[in-house]
Amino acid sequence: MLAFWGTVLGAFVGLFLLGRTGAPLWARVMAGLVAGGAVGLFFGETAGVAKPIGDGFIKLIRMLIIPLIVTTLTSGMIALGDPKRLGSLGVRTIGLYLFTTSIAVFIGIGMAIIFNPGEGVDYQSVSETSAITDRLARAEAAERTAVQQILDVIPANPIAAMANGDILPVIFFSIVLGIGTLAAGEKGRPFAEAIESAAEAILKLTSGVMALAPYGVFALMAWVLGTQGLAVLFNLGKLAIALYLACALHILIVYGGLVTLLARLNFFKFLRGMLDAMTTAYSTASSSATLPVTIGNLTQNIGVGRAVAGSVAPLGATINMDGTSIYLGIVSLFAAQAVGLDLSGADYIAIAVTATAASIGAAGIPSASLFLAIAVLTSFGVTSEQAILIIALIFPFDRLLDMMRTVTNVTGDAAVATTVARWEGELDETRLKGAKS
Repeated sequence: MLAFWGTVLGAFVGLFLLGRTGAPLWARVMAGLVAGGAVGLFFGETAGVAKPIGDGFIKLIRMLIIPLIVTTLTSGMIALGDPKRLGSLGVRTIGLYLFTTSIAVFIGIGMAIIFNPGEGVDYQSVSETSAITDRLARAEAAERTAVQQILDVIPANPIAAMANGDILPVIFFSIVLGIGTLAAGEKGRPFAEAIESAAEAILKLTSGVMALAPYGVFALMAWVLGTQGLAVLFNLGKLAIALYLACALHILIVYGGLVTLLARLNFFKFLRGMLDAMTTAYSTASSSATLPVTIGNLTQNIGVGRAVAGSVAPLGATINMDGTSIYLGIVSLFAAQAVGLDLSGADYIAIAVTATAASIGAAGIPSASLFLAIAVLTSFGVTSEQAILIIALIFPFDRLLDMMRTVTNVTGDAAVATTVARWEGELDETRLKGAKS
C-alpha cells in the first residue's frame, strides 16, 4: 500500500509540474489518463482505494450542474433577443437550428442501438437502495397518463425542483424565465445583467474545477482499470466509433440535405470550402475559437454575404450544438445498457427533449457535455450514483469525443448560414466554384 500511495504522490507531482510548464488542460488530462491507467493495471484492485479522490472531483462537477443550467440557459434565451444576433434572419435561423438539433439526438440514439456500447459494462448493482427507490418511482410514473407526465415538467416550486435536481422542470423554468426577462424589456434589463454576470461567475468556477481534472481523471482511471481491467476500453472504443459515425451521418445526410436541396449547391464543394474551419474545430474543440475561421470560409469560399455570415454563425456558436445532442443520445443509451434499463417509448422522448433543450445551453461551458450528460441520464431512470460512475468512466476520453462534436457543430453553423443566405438572396455562387480544394 505504501508503494501505491508513493506512486500516486509522484504522479500528482508530475501532473502539477506539467501544468507549470504551460501545457494545455487537455494534454494534462491525457497524461492523467495514461498514468492512472498504468497504475490501475499494475496495482490491480489495490488501485480502487484512489476512488475517493475521483469521487470528490465528480461531486464538484455535480455541484455545478443546476447553477450552470439555470444561469447559462436563461442568459442564452436572453441573448436570443439581442437584435444584433437575430435581426430579420432570426426566425428562419433558429427554426433550422432547432430542427437539426432535434434530428441529431435521434441519430445518436439509433447509432447506440446498433453498436450497444454499454453492453458488458456492469453498473447495475451500484447503490442498490437508490436503484430500488428509482425503480419504484419509474413504476409509479408509468401509471400516470402522458398528459400528467407532461404537466410534471412545469415545476410547482422551482426552488424545490432545483434542490431535488429535477432537470426537466429546471430547464423549463430557465427557458420561461429568459423569455419573461425579454418580455420585461428595459425593466428586465437589471435582472438580465445579473443573470449574465452570474453565468460568467459560474463559468469561472467551472474553469477552476476543471483545473483539477488531471488529478480526478488519474484517480478514476486507476480505479476503473484496476477493478474492471482492459475490457472496459473495448466498450469505450465502441462508444467513440458510434459517435464519430453518427456525426458523419448527420453531416452527410442532414447538412448535405440542407445545402443540396434547400441552398441548391454542390455539397462536396461546400465541404472543401469549409475545410479550414472544420480542421480548426477538430484541433481546438471550440466553436467559439473557430468562429473567425468559420465566418471567413463562409464569406470567401462559399459566397455567403457578410451580413448573414456575421449574424447566423455567431448565433449558431451559441445555440447550435448538434454534436452535443448526438453525444447525449449515445451516452444515454450507453448508460441504459450499462445499468440494465429497458427503455420505453416515453423514455426515448424524454431523452430527446432533455438532450435538445440542454444542448442549447451548452455554449461557452468547458466540457459542457460532461455536465449535461449527468442531467440527461437522471431524467429517464438512471440513479445519480450510476450517472456519476458512467460519466467518470467516459470523461477521460472526452477530449477525443469533443473534437468530433465540435466539427459537427461548426459544419452545422455553416450549412444553416448558407441555406439562410440562399433564402435571403445573399449567396454569391461564383465564390463557391472557386472554393479551394
